[in-house]
Amino acid sequence: MTAPRKPEITGTQQELLKRLPGVDVLLEAVSERGLFPDTPRSVVTAAIRDVLTRLRHNILQEPQGVRVSGLSPEALLEPVRQAVNKKMAPNLDWLINATGVVVHTNLGRSLLSAEAGSHLQTIAGSYSNLEFDLAAGRRGSRYQVVRDLLCEISGAEAAMVVNNNAAAVLLSLDTVARDREVVVSRGELVEIGGSFRIPDVMAKSGAILKEVGTTNRTHLFDYRNAINEQTGLLLKVHNSNFGIVGFTSAVALSELVSLARDHGLPVMEDLGSGTFIDFSRYGLIKEPTIGESVAAGTDIVTFSGDKLLGGPQAGIIVGRKELIERIQKNPLNRALRIDKLTLAALESTLRSYRDEARAVREIPTLRMLTMPAAEIAEKAQALKHLLDETVGSRISTEVVAASSRAGGGALPLLELPSQCVAASIRGISATAVERRLRQQRPPVIVRIEDERILMDMRTVQQEELEYICKAITSIASEAEHEACI
Repeated sequence: MTAPRKPEITGTQQELLKRLPGVDVLLEAVSERGLFPDTPRSVVTAAIRDVLTRLRHNILQEPQGVRVSGLSPEALLEPVRQAVNKKMAPNLDWLINATGVVVHTNLGRSLLSAEAGSHLQTIAGSYSNLEFDLAAGRRGSRYQVVRDLLCEISGAEAAMVVNNNAAAVLLSLDTVARDREVVVSRGELVEIGGSFRIPDVMAKSGAILKEVGTTNRTHLFDYRNAINEQTGLLLKVHNSNFGIVGFTSAVALSELVSLARDHGLPVMEDLGSGTFIDFSRYGLIKEPTIGESVAAGTDIVTFSGDKLLGGPQAGIIVGRKELIERIQKNPLNRALRIDKLTLAALESTLRSYRDEARAVREIPTLRMLTMPAAEIAEKAQALKHLLDETVGSRISTEVVAASSRAGGGALPLLELPSQCVAASIRGISATAVERRLRQQRPPVIVRIEDERILMDMRTVQQEELEYICKAITSIASEAEHEACI
């Protein structure tokens, strides 16, 4: 088979390629002007190579768009500056979430409270009693940091924390049901984000999956008929990231616990996006709470720390003391354990739950989920006024009704009434505006609808309005300048 012939380089392309300065020439130009004095030379060199590589590509692909005047060392200093700044900027950076998705998995999930952020910063920059018992003067356990708090808030006998909820489920199953059958309803064999599936986690734990019932209907007799001498655990998985409606039936947790007691078996419930608060009291959809699961007699309850709880990424396990102690001693726990920064943030978050009103007021996730319509409307009008006043006739704005989402695989059927500022900039498409907003500092993440960008005010913080206005003003000015060229 004959290899495809490479396209011949034209005379124009050869001339443009010859005009490209070498890396050493650009390094000398940078040095002469005293640019980037605090930047490692290796970074500057890599940035220069990136700029030259991009120019060579443009010359070979679209030579008509390359100007000779733009290839001089002086002309290339600005692209080099941009490339250096990009390399020196953090890869993980803050941004503005104007999507209306409160617990946005791709955007870092839950925001920490001010208190949690402050405590995290203190612990990060200091030594701490992470595994030191100050009273006894000897080595302690890191689980003590949050154990008593979790037991106090949930009503459980014992508690521990690992690095995420998938780890909590894996560790619990590996400890309690390795080489034993775990009975679970077919309607609860969920898949969470990143294609992690309950059956796969169970297989990795060494437990044996025993499916009962059907996708939409499972009865108590299904569990009863499945129990045998190989059964190690009855598992209930909350369908926190989807809903089954219509002709459905599920076994209540209390009934499952009663059946398990009759057969001397433990019950485990994976709540996924666990919550300590009954959201129905705030006009939202009812979600099972951690306290309710513990009160029902569940032996092991697992849930996430960074979803509806509003804390850092963590997998929390609460339940019967004897089982939690076994789980904690599992050698696998060493690979899944939580670090001091996460513990610091989680402890502060949990302390807020001692007073529900305080938790709703101070934990950003709870505050955004329960935000009054009047507050959202006020922010929408403030941003519209700011844009109209600053950007002027170059922008068209309107406040429109919309629906926000809880996100993070939580409350999937819940639509939160919200208000968005819809905007369009003269001479530039909504797709282009959305792309350019992602390139701003800080980036602004929006939705597109009816050829306009939509900025949902439920997830935009008050102090971020000025940043949004500045970003859109910059894009509008660039578009106007480009139109005049």
